[in-house]
Amino acid sequence: MTSRNKVLHFAGRRAVDCLSCRSSPFCFTGRLPVDEVPELGDIMRRRATLDKGDLLIAQGSPFTSLFVVRSGSLKQVTTTASDEYLVTALFLPGELIGLDAIGEGRYPGSVVSLETATVCELPFTEFSELGTRVPELRRRFLCHLSQELGSERLWMRLLLRRTSEVRLAHFLVAMSEHFRRRGYSPHRFRLAMSRGDIANYLGLTMETVSRTLVRYREQELLATRGQEFHILDMPRLERLAETSGRRSSVG
Repeated sequence: MTSRNKVLHFAGRRAVDCLSCRSSPFCFTGRLPVDEVPELGDIMRRRATLDKGDLLIAQGSPFTSLFVVRSGSLKQVTTTASDEYLVTALFLPGELIGLDAIGEGRYPGSVVSLETATVCELPFTEFSELGTRVPELRRRFLCHLSQELGSERLWMRLLLRRTSEVRLAHFLVAMSEHFRRRGYSPHRFRLAMSRGDIANYLGLTMETVSRTLVRYREQELLATRGQEFHILDMPRLERLAETSGRRSSVG
């Protein structure tokens, strides 16, 4: 783990104003009836600021809360029994952290900030009790779980059956759509993930990702500068992301 092992702590209880949150339209709680939103804010712990590399959750720690990303981005890394380091999730504004810990009662990976980020903590016991009083909240949460499960299954099929060029194109198109939905440019955006993290997340080597990005530049699909990405030909990149060509060798 490359984090500084600085674990985030929340400074007591303080109501969170969900209505004023910029990420509210993208959160699973978005568009709740206005009179029910304050109840949710009352059980949340105030947002906390993380610096790049700060540890939000340690792998194996007991599950107590979900976390909602308000700004910035975080990654989940899991160390296997054979000491293999895997980037297993990327969390962006409006997304929930901790869904995969509910069943086992422990967080399956460590969650580390990729940049300056803010989150809200949602104690799960209180959240479950609130769900019994606010049926719409419970319904939205279950819908979110279902969507996450569907997305994860699709992502696994993509990793297993596609070439490195298709995987990276799919990833970039997905990131572009994320920024578009939030009112930002879908053609120019910054990703806080390193090339190594992107490669690990896609099941590739960093060398393969670097070579693929060079090919994209040569084909005038994409321009990059550090963590800045500029998609030059979105239609062609989308067509590449949707192709069904199988990989002929492991990247």
